[in-house]
Amino acid sequence: MTHRLAGKRIVSTRAEEQSREFVAKLREVGAVPIVFPTIRIAPLDDFRELDGALCRLREYDWVVFTSVNGVRSVVERMQALGLPPADLNDCQVAAIGPATEALLRSYGVQTALRPGEYVAEAVAAGLVAHGPISGKRFLLLRVDIARPVLREHLIAHGAQVDEIATYQTTTGQPDEATYAELRSGVDVITFTSSSTVRHFFDLLGDEALSIARRARIACIGPITAQTARERGLNVDIVAGEYTIPGLIAALTDFYAEATNIVTDSRF
Repeated sequence: MTHRLAGKRIVSTRAEEQSREFVAKLREVGAVPIVFPTIRIAPLDDFRELDGALCRLREYDWVVFTSVNGVRSVVERMQALGLPPADLNDCQVAAIGPATEALLRSYGVQTALRPGEYVAEAVAAGLVAHGPISGKRFLLLRVDIARPVLREHLIAHGAQVDEIATYQTTTGQPDEATYAELRSGVDVITFTSSSTVRHFFDLLGDEALSIARRARIACIGPITAQTARERGLNVDIVAGEYTIPGLIAALTDFYAEATNIVTDSRF
């Protein structure tokens, strides 16, 4: 049986190196992936603050990771400093989602908390529910442009918080062929973070809305969807599980439902 996504031209706006899993899964079901990298993951310009915190891990009660990229960046710095990643086990570790948790475990790091919903608000609620946090020291390891929600929640409950960037997000550099693919018409444009939305508009300027309004818009979760709506986009699809498999499932369900509506039409 032909998959619901077969033949659909689906755009990935993630960083190019991060799009591989998504592209592979789209090809498996017969879709036509178009990689339009709106962002690029880059090292920090200055590692001094991060390095200092990593050398003082035992001073913290909790270390919180909010992305796979954060784990990779931290492990690279620990290795450069001669510190084994397993030193993170001196603290309790929280991970925002299953992919982040799985990567930590691959380095021998055990997680004490991984919330069921993969957003900062759920991490904050999970930490508060886990036990008293007043007076506890937290190290939040994040991208350079993270929302302040988690830090603010923890401070409101009496925690001491050091929030330190582990990597930075800059504007991607799609090639001219990819711009042409986008302009020729696509079925779905996917966004997997608020950064991908913002940089989509940075790259396309006045063209962004006209291109996006000719396609379905799919977002990996509610925070990304909110950013897309704030930019004037009509969000058609929001993944129930904020992962790449969850996004594929949401896309499939959307087109299955659309097909059923046409099939069942009495008009």
